[in-house]
Amino acid sequence: MLADSPTSGRVQDGVATGAVSRRFPRRKVFYLLDSLNIGGTEVQAVELATRLNPEQYEVTLGCLRARGPLLEKLKGSSVLVREFYPKGGFDSPHGFYQMFRLAFFLRRNGFQIMHAHDLYANILGIPAAVLARVPVIICSQRDLGHLDLYKSRRRIWLRRLQKLSTAVLTNANAVRDAVLSEDHFAPEKVKVIHNGVDLERFRQRPRDRSWLSPNGDQERWIILVGNMHGDVKGHPVLIAAAETVVREFPGVRFLFAGDGQKRKEFEEKTGRLGISNHFYFLGRRDDIPRILSCCDIGVLPSKAEGLPNAVLEYLAAGLPTIASRVGGNAEIIEDGKTGLLVPAGDSAALADALLRLLRNPTLADELGKSGRQYVAAEFTFQRLIEKTDQMYTDLLRARGKE
Repeated sequence: MLADSPTSGRVQDGVATGAVSRRFPRRKVFYLLDSLNIGGTEVQAVELATRLNPEQYEVTLGCLRARGPLLEKLKGSSVLVREFYPKGGFDSPHGFYQMFRLAFFLRRNGFQIMHAHDLYANILGIPAAVLARVPVIICSQRDLGHLDLYKSRRRIWLRRLQKLSTAVLTNANAVRDAVLSEDHFAPEKVKVIHNGVDLERFRQRPRDRSWLSPNGDQERWIILVGNMHGDVKGHPVLIAAAETVVREFPGVRFLFAGDGQKRKEFEEKTGRLGISNHFYFLGRRDDIPRILSCCDIGVLPSKAEGLPNAVLEYLAAGLPTIASRVGGNAEIIEDGKTGLLVPAGDSAALADALLRLLRNPTLADELGKSGRQYVAAEFTFQRLIEKTDQMYTDLLRARGKE
C-alpha cells in the first residue's frame, strides 16, 4: 500500500526516493498527471520533476493511474509517486472519494504548490487543492482544445474550476491567446512557459539503418512521431501526400513512430492507395533519438497543437522539419529559415513542401542546421527549469508565502 507522506531514501511501490541534504526548508510541490504513458505532457512533467533542484524542491508526483513507461525514469530519483484513481469517473462515489483523499493528503503534508499538468488532472486536482487550502494552485492547458471535453457543455465547469486556480499555465503563446479570447481570464493569470528538449539526447549520431531495415541505405526516410489515438497528428494528411511524393521519389519511405487504436485504419489506407510498401509502422518506441538520427526529414501535419515535443526533437536532431501552421508550431519554426510551415489538412501543400526538400538537399541541410541552432538557444530544459522556478517564486511571494 502506498504511504501517506513522502519518504526519503527508500523504494515505495517500485519508485526509489533518494535522501537529499538541505540547509533550508525546501518548497513542497505536488504534481498531478493523468498517467505515466509516453506523451508530450507526461514527458515534460517527468523531466521537470526530476530536474528541479532537490536541495530546493521536494516533489511528489501524483497520477490518476501510476503506470506507464515513464515510471522507470522515476526510479532512483528523489520524486515520490502516488496514485489517485477515480474509478467510475470523477462524478462517481469513488471519484469523490479520491478527490477528498487527495485533499487530505495535500493538507496533511503541507504542500505549498499543486501543479496539475493536463486536462483530467485539472478536474481532480483543483478542487482537492482548494479544499486543502494549498497556497498556489496551477492548472494547465497545453493544446488548442481538440479534446471532446473542451467542446462539450462540461467545458463551462472546467473553466469554473480553472478560475479557482492561482494561475493557468500554457506552453505556447497561441494557446494563451486562445484561452484569453475564449474564456476571458485576467491576462495576468495566464502564463506561458515553452517546452524544453534534451539536446544531448538528440545530438546527431552516425547514421546506421541496418538495425531497422536491411535496405535502408538506399532509401530516404521521412518520419512522423505521434500517437494514433485519433487523426489530430495528421497521419491521414501525410498518407495522402505520400501518394504524390513516391511517384517522383520511389525510394522514399515514411516512418510512423507511435501507436493507438487508429493504427489499423492508417495501415489499411496505405494498402488501398497501393503504397503500403513505402511505410514502416514502428509502433510505440523508446529509442526515438536513435531513429531520428537515421531519418532525412521530420513531419508533423497536426490539426491542432500546443507546443509539440516532436517538432522540438526533430530540430534537436538536426532534421529539416515540416509542420502545419497551427498552435505553437509557428513559435518554433520560422518558415523558410528554421523549417517549413504548411496549412493544416492540406495534403497537396505538404507534398509540395516534401518535394521541395527532396529536390534540394542543400536547402534541407541549411534548415536542419538553423533549426537545431534555434532550439539550442531557446528551448533547453535549463531554460524550462529557470522559468518554472521563477514562476513558483513569483506566485508564492504574491500569496505572501515567501
